[in-house]
Amino acid sequence: MPVLPSMSDKAATTEETVRSRLDKLRDARVVVTGGGGLVGSRLVAVLRRSGAAVTVLDRMDAYPERGHEIFGVARGDARMVIGDVRDADTVGALLREADFVVHAAAYADVAACTRRPDIAFRANVEGTQVVLEQAAKYPVRRLVLVSSASVYGDGVPGTGGPQVFHEDQPLFPVSVYANSKLWAEHQTRLMLNAASGTEYAVVRYFSVYGEPQIPKPGSHSWMVPWLSLQARLGRPMRLNGGGVQVRDLVHVDDIAEATALALTEEQMAAQTVNIGTGIPTSVREVADLIAPYFPGARRIVTPRPEGDPLGGYASTERARELLRWQAGISVREGVDRYVKWLLATPDAMPRWLSDMTDQE
Repeated sequence: MPVLPSMSDKAATTEETVRSRLDKLRDARVVVTGGGGLVGSRLVAVLRRSGAAVTVLDRMDAYPERGHEIFGVARGDARMVIGDVRDADTVGALLREADFVVHAAAYADVAACTRRPDIAFRANVEGTQVVLEQAAKYPVRRLVLVSSASVYGDGVPGTGGPQVFHEDQPLFPVSVYANSKLWAEHQTRLMLNAASGTEYAVVRYFSVYGEPQIPKPGSHSWMVPWLSLQARLGRPMRLNGGGVQVRDLVHVDDIAEATALALTEEQMAAQTVNIGTGIPTSVREVADLIAPYFPGARRIVTPRPEGDPLGGYASTERARELLRWQAGISVREGVDRYVKWLLATPDAMPRWLSDMTDQE
């Protein structure tokens, strides 16, 4: 009787397949804008393990206190350039020598973009325009644009939820941030065409989470760290809008792997692909996964913030076909990893958060 492969054997085979495909990046010169953030730093690590020569362009000011230090990109062996993607001279000098570009730099916070649409415009629209102009000017082989599932908004009006979001469905963004990401997608398609000589691929991230993610002041994004940190401080976990919003939670390690593959997979040229798990998870369900780690953890219902979509989950068929990829870390495993990291890393608690009163 034949012996079937175990789950660990399958995982090892998949990992090896991904690793061998990423060998195409060996000695390639890759520029990662926004490479100092959570996703960017994880992506840089994947690229370096694949043998790529990586340059990071980042302002390194997106997080308070020790945020960027915790992510660790500055301690790696990638080349660090502290600068702004709106600076055409800086961007051009880097892209002149680049084989590949991942454009991840953005004012990447729904609440912050709602409060300051002027900053969102400068970072997400003006900055993207500069990067696209320079990518089209120099012999960049492919640019991967990091977009967001926020472009789907609440999905197709009149359709019951939770909805599955398909890449080719009508888009109804409900926030400034989502608008800026949708513009970036359209502009990328306009500027990086056959005449430019530079290929493009668009990856739409669903809800990214994972250690060592920490929230920003005034943000309502990133529910796994928000709820975990509140429970860790003995405060009630706040369920905005009752926690009925649905998210497709995808671990940052899976995100980084998929983004790296978008640079190398031939079928990804001129394509837009969801990066998610294909599994809907409500905010309340996440709170239920976190609560057992903190005896006595409480939940309270608070108003749903402006621009916070009801959400949905990813259609993953295109990712499996074009990227030959699927997420490997379940929400339960990912939350377990995050909470254990938080408990083992007491200095990860932001001072601004620990100083807040319960009323705040």
